[in-house]
Amino acid sequence: MLRTVLRINIGLGNSLLHCKRFPNKQHHFGVNYSTAAEKKRFYQNVSISQNDSGLYEINLDKMKLKTPGGKLFTTPNEVMAIAVATEWDAQKDAIKFYSMHLTTLCNTALDNPTQRDEDQMISAALKFLETDTVCYRVEDPEGLVDLQINEWDPVLHWIENRYNVTIGSSPSILGPEIPEATKDAFRQHLKSYNFWSLTGLEYVITQLKSVVLAMAIIDRHLSAEKAVLLSRLEEEYQIRHWGNVEWAHDYDMYEVRARTAAGALFVQLSSETSSVKRKLLQD
Repeated sequence: MLRTVLRINIGLGNSLLHCKRFPNKQHHFGVNYSTAAEKKRFYQNVSISQNDSGLYEINLDKMKLKTPGGKLFTTPNEVMAIAVATEWDAQKDAIKFYSMHLTTLCNTALDNPTQRDEDQMISAALKFLETDTVCYRVEDPEGLVDLQINEWDPVLHWIENRYNVTIGSSPSILGPEIPEATKDAFRQHLKSYNFWSLTGLEYVITQLKSVVLAMAIIDRHLSAEKAVLLSRLEEEYQIRHWGNVEWAHDYDMYEVRARTAAGALFVQLSSETSSVKRKLLQD
């Protein structure tokens, strides 16, 4: 039996997709993600293939990728597989696992290490509403108070209008009291997300400590860069007044941006059902 494999070639910033046919006999390869931040690259080519169940697999040369839990690494659609394969192809002499956010999110969705279902994931996400970054307000200094009003209030008003809910803000360390009707409205909306999309959404919420900012990214109201800046508003205010260790601040900022953008992309790719159009080439 032969199967179609999509080989990923990355050059000059463009993806050139070529379909080849390879024998079905391949080895399985499992990476021990937990014990090494980096590992020497051991493969030449990265490709994807669709199995008999309609899922997509990642192939490193003729070895099939597996999850840290030992499962065969599969994605529900072609575009997700291409995105993951591109992460693996982009690795140079060393495989930097900490930079491969889409691979990490796929592993989490496949292995489900916390053994939760969709309802439990939704409940966990909604708990962030009670301590949402944009809902907690300071009472001084005046400059920061004004900054929070000018920067956070427009986003808060947007999400309240978008989902017809009431959230509010509070200077209390406990945050505002979120109405049950608001939680129910978000819960109903999130029930339209599949398990993979919820995995990505929770990842974004965790980076920003904010349901409001996460939903603003997913709904394309804010860019990931802007949302990350808003999530760090108080820190940026303090830095503006007292200074910072520049390289450490910049590195942390870029890392949070990268993780946030990857999580948002993961949500979008998880709901993608169309296949990438391509021309099949015969050997």
